[in-house]
Amino acid sequence: MRSFGTGQTVVRRDVHRSGRVWSELALRVVADTGEALVTACVPGAQARWPALYAQARGEGDRSVRTEAFDAMASGRWELTGAVWQETDLLLWKPPTAWFSVNAFFVPDADGRRLRNWYVNFEHPTRRTEAGFDTLDLTVDLVVTPDLTRWEWKDEDEYAHVRRLGIVSDTEHRAVEAARGEVLAMLAELSRVFAQAQRWSSWRWEPAWPTPCLPQGLTTAERVAPEGG
Repeated sequence: MRSFGTGQTVVRRDVHRSGRVWSELALRVVADTGEALVTACVPGAQARWPALYAQARGEGDRSVRTEAFDAMASGRWELTGAVWQETDLLLWKPPTAWFSVNAFFVPDADGRRLRNWYVNFEHPTRRTEAGFDTLDLTVDLVVTPDLTRWEWKDEDEYAHVRRLGIVSDTEHRAVEAARGEVLAMLAELSRVFAQAQRWSSWRWEPAWPTPCLPQGLTTAERVAPEGG
């Protein structure tokens, strides 16, 4: 398995089963161990998103998000340049897991505070020369900073992408198993949540420049086997 160095720029790509890139986000490596690849970004980090998805984020219009998923199902979308906004993001991604655990930090009087934990349900990692590929499967779990309460998010969108065939029956079974795995992690305060206090105090390294996307990355490339 290719390893990345602390502070190195890597790119998370969401890649549709057709091989087309759905999104890209530039990140910096916090740690790369056998347990997980930990990456981060701050406002201003470069991204590319589907035009309709970017429009939905800008306008806060969920109906446009639905159009974006319709475009994904049809295989017809165009990427547009964007930047990460508002939050510092810390992303913990085990290589074979059907989820990632994200922490979102926002400004406060002391600099930054943890707003919430956020579990994305998504494909296992495929490492590339530039970073890693996955695919966000839309359903999420939002968890309070103290890990005592949580709620499911975007169940309606998940049902929609299931109807569209974006999420197959096999993928759905993997997501259902991953839901149980994450809830057990929360109940037991295990894995990343066993280090919640440490990660809650994480701050962006001031010496790191804001992550930028390399040129020409969107084209298809050979990737390592899933989980590699």
